[in-house]
This record gives sequence, C-alpha cells and structure tokens, in this order.
Amino acid sequence: MTAITTIIYPVKNLSEAKTLYGALLGVDPYADAPYYVGYKVGNQDIGLDPNGHQHGMTGPVCYVNVSDLQAQLKALLDAGATLVQDVRDVGGKLIASVRDHDSNPIGLMQAL
Repeated sequence: MTAITTIIYPVKNLSEAKTLYGALLGVDPYADAPYYVGYKVGNQDIGLDPNGHQHGMTGPVCYVNVSDLQAQLKALLDAGATLVQDVRDVGGKLIASVRDHDSNPIGLMQAL
C-alpha cells in the first residue's frame, strides 16, 4: 500500500516560515537545520525546504512512500509524467518528483 506521509513546502525565508508553521502546527520541529526544518504531526511529516524553489518546486509537494523509487519513477514517466527532479539522496532517503498531465506535482520517496 502506498501512502502520502510527507509534504514539503518550498520557502524563501526559513526563519519566517519556521515561526509561522510552528504556530500553525503547535509542535516544535524534530529537525532544524539551515537546509531543512521538519515537523511531525501524528504520522505526517511537514517539511520546510529553503532550496525547494531551486529544485523546481512551485508549491507544496506531497511525497508518496514507495519501495522501489526507480521503478515507480519509470512507470510514471512511461505513463506521461514530466520529470521535475531526478533521484537524489537527501540523507537516508531517496526522493524524486514529476508533474502529471495537468502540471500537478507528485513526489516519490524511498527510505534507504
């Protein structure tokens, strides 16, 4: 079964975003680094990425956990998706993203 477990927001000012999302979510971040701030709310991860815009993110991206990222990425591309971000390691996880036919973002994530 696939599940959306992570939503990443590209942000331009990490400090401002951290204050806002902290107030919204009502929890302290579990990860707080210059390149990523992450919150855990129930089983959901909410992340703030100050480099997201540089990686083609134009808004929030929901990441689906998959067991074989390469195979799932190929299946989506074969089905007509457009590659936005090729596979990269982000510290113990592989991620990639595509856009569907209507330009909606789809993120893929595989734990290592």
